[in-house]
Order: sequence, then C-alpha cells, then structure tokens
Amino acid sequence: MEPVTHVLTGACLARCGLNRRAAYATLAMAIAAELPDIDTLWTLRGPVEGFEHHRGITHTFLGLPFEAAIVLLAVYGLHCWRVARARRREANQPAASDPNHPRATRPLTAAPVRWGTLYLFCILALLSHLLLDYTNNYGLRPFFPFNPHWYAASIVFIFDPLIFLLLVLGLIAPSIFRLVGAEVGARRQPFASRGWSVAALLLIVLLWGIRSFEHSRALQLAMSQSMEAPLSLNPPAEPLTPPPPSANQPQPDQQQQTPTPVYLSAQHALASPDPFSLFRWYTVTDFGPVYQLERADTLQQTLVATEGTYATPDRSPATLAAEASPLGRAFLDWSPMPILAVDRSAGAIAEAMAGSDIPVPTHGAVVTMRDPRFMGVLPWLSEGKSTPLTGTVVLDGQMHVILQALDGHVEPAR
Repeated sequence: MEPVTHVLTGACLARCGLNRRAAYATLAMAIAAELPDIDTLWTLRGPVEGFEHHRGITHTFLGLPFEAAIVLLAVYGLHCWRVARARRREANQPAASDPNHPRATRPLTAAPVRWGTLYLFCILALLSHLLLDYTNNYGLRPFFPFNPHWYAASIVFIFDPLIFLLLVLGLIAPSIFRLVGAEVGARRQPFASRGWSVAALLLIVLLWGIRSFEHSRALQLAMSQSMEAPLSLNPPAEPLTPPPPSANQPQPDQQQQTPTPVYLSAQHALASPDPFSLFRWYTVTDFGPVYQLERADTLQQTLVATEGTYATPDRSPATLAAEASPLGRAFLDWSPMPILAVDRSAGAIAEAMAGSDIPVPTHGAVVTMRDPRFMGVLPWLSEGKSTPLTGTVVLDGQMHVILQALDGHVEPAR
C-alpha cells in the first residue's frame, strides 16, 4: 500500500486503546507501520537494485524484530531528550518544584512508560504493514530468505479510497467530538475515544471479506472460459486415410481446406482489483501458448477483452539472454505471468538507449518485460509501453546485456 495508508493504520491501531497501555504508542506504531518501506533506499544504487530488493528482508517475519528494536531505540532517545529538557526547565524555574505549582503536577506522559509493551506494539504495527501489502496484487515474500515465494491476495489496489477514508475518519472523528465537548463545557479526557478507531478497523476487515469474495468470483469467470487457438497454433487437420478420387470430386489443389478450430482451456488466472468498484476486476488468463487480458464484472457476470492476447515467452536467444540478466531474474521471480517482447529494429535500440553514454550497437535486440496485472488497471497509467513496472533489456549482436532499465530509468549492465 502507499505510505500514508500504512501510517494511518499504525496510528489507528494505537488509538484502539493501546496508547493507554504504554506511552508513545501512537508515535511508535505510526513509524513502525511504515518502516519496512525503508528498502526504497536501494533505488539510490539504481532502479534494478531497487527492484531486486523491494519488499525484501524488511518485509519478512525475520526482519520484524530488528525493525521494532530500531523504532524502540529511536523513541527511547526521544524520551531521554524530553526528560533532560524537563529537568533543565525545572532547574531554571524553581517554582516548578513546588508541589502546588500546576507544572509540577503534570506528568511527562499521559500513559505509563513501558518499553517491553511498546516493543510488542511495534511488532503489531509492523505486522499490519505486511498484511496490507499482502492484500494488494504486488505481493510480498514474508518467509524470505528461507522461502522466496511471492504471496498476494490481490483484493485491494495500492491505494483504496474507501480504506483511506475509514482510517482518516477513525482518527479525526474523536478529536472533532472532543472539540465539541470542550465548547459545551464537558470535562476533557486524557485520551480520545477508541470506538471510532475500532469501528474503522472492523469495517476495513469487512471490506476485505467482500473484496475477497468478489475476487474469487472474478477468477471463476476467467477460468470458466475457453478460446479458439490462433491460426499460427492451429494447423489444418488432415484425414488419416484420404478418400479415393472420383470423377466429380475436385482435385486436391482445387480444394479449399478449412482448418478445424482448436479450443484452448484456461489453465490459470489472476484478477487485479479496481480501486473505484467492488465488482470490477482486471483478469489475465493463461491458456498455455497465450495470455488473455479482460475486464470482469462480477455483478453482471460478464467478461470484456481489454488489452488483447499476448503470446507466452518464447525460447529465443534474445529472450533467454534477457531472462538471465539481473533485471530479468528479478522480474521473472516476481511476475507469475510475464509478457516478453523482442524488437530487433535499429530504431527500437536507439530509443531504448536514448540518454545513455553507451555506444549504440549496430545489431542487437530490445527485450521488453511487462506484467499483465498492471496492464489493464487504470487505463491512463497503462498506455502502450508506459505500463507501470516495465523492464527493458538491451542486447548487442552477441546477445550480451549492455543496458537495463525499469520504467524508463536506465542502469548499465553489471
């Protein structure tokens, strides 16, 4: 999910009553809920490095205890600074040492300082990050490095407006009611009401349940179909024993042989959510030699072709060389249904290497890698080769990798 949703989730979890059990719970949990995305710093070493390590060790069960310790140490440092500042103020203002002085009766934190409890709360916030990332279609590897498999529920888009609205409402509604209460003279409570935050999180879980049900219906629609094989994969059928020629029968060269259609069955399907509809899904179905991209409406039980049909990756030398590159290995490890296209034209090679100081080879190939899960969602983001998370590998005439790029960000071959 995008960063703001993670931060709001951590704060909302703390406001469910955890902030009453340990001081700094809201601050620590908001930071911890977003901390796993610190792996974006890998992009400083290049787009391919960033892609290889995105949702890596910081998004695993193995890394969570260490990340929680980092957050706890940072909050502990903040607490020590606040204590030292309070002591300096007390030394500079002798009146504050008077028990009857209002500042002397005010504690430094409203909740007790419990570092062990706060550490467990940080673990909970970190787990919420993994759970939110699991719900979208990019996925994560929670058992890495012991199990490198990617897991993705694919029920929520990277930004869900309804989830965002529920989280914001769960956090600001108590503050609004506290302001109203202050206007009418009600006694001010040290903690905001936790009912709104609890309700917001429960509604999000309910939304996940609805989306999971509709997601399974979209997959059923995709898997229940079949398609006619393209003509290139459908050779004309010939009888095992040709019939004897007759006088009225035309000669073989005069016959028009119509190939018998061959139908392919769906082998596997994926469905990606639409952020603005519970019933609209973007499916990609694997029919063996081809992938079919469609838009599913689970309310009307319909499928409409969107991006068309794409051939599954071939075994050409250019494709194999691109798959063996660092970008290719990371892309194929992450993408369950990669779409690879090879272009050997000089114009495509020059365009792919535009802005690079590497000499343009006279011969070679450009291999483009795309993931169909991001080719149908939000059409204004998925036009042509500008599909999000598009990888490009440029090869020379000897099929050596000379350049890699992700979403147009170029990185020389390693």
